[in-house]
Amino acid sequence: QSLASLAFNDPDGKPMTLGGLSGKTLLVNLWATWCAPCRAEMPALDRLQAEMGGEDFEVVAINVDKDGDEKPKAFLSEIGIENLGYYRDNTLGVFSDLKRRSLALGLPVTLLVGEDGCLLAHMNGPAEWDSADAKRLISTALDGSRAEPVR
Repeated sequence: QSLASLAFNDPDGKPMTLGGLSGKTLLVNLWATWCAPCRAEMPALDRLQAEMGGEDFEVVAINVDKDGDEKPKAFLSEIGIENLGYYRDNTLGVFSDLKRRSLALGLPVTLLVGEDGCLLAHMNGPAEWDSADAKRLISTALDGSRAEPVR
């Protein structure tokens, strides 16, 4: 299913959709500062972005705290997050959209999205996103997106 219409704000605070990142394989993660498992997996997401992020792949960690930017930005600074863009949706619209599609049960929720904006896999709950298994999953998705179409 296409996730191109998922709407949130880009790192500059401007509205965007996931479709605006088409052409890249994405690991989309919804998180909040009040979610302990979200907080715990954030350093692994940052390391994954540092190691694998680039023209073909990006970790898109979307903060869904309802209040202002101060608390999430302070948290990211406090734990030394340096490689993730600051994507944001303080309306919970992106979470609600995923919940309607039966993709989100709670936080964190993570989606692997192909370069065409379509869902490849999803997971509810935390994971070690910089583990060998996670990197293998992402590498497989990237290899699939680079494969020549069957004729």
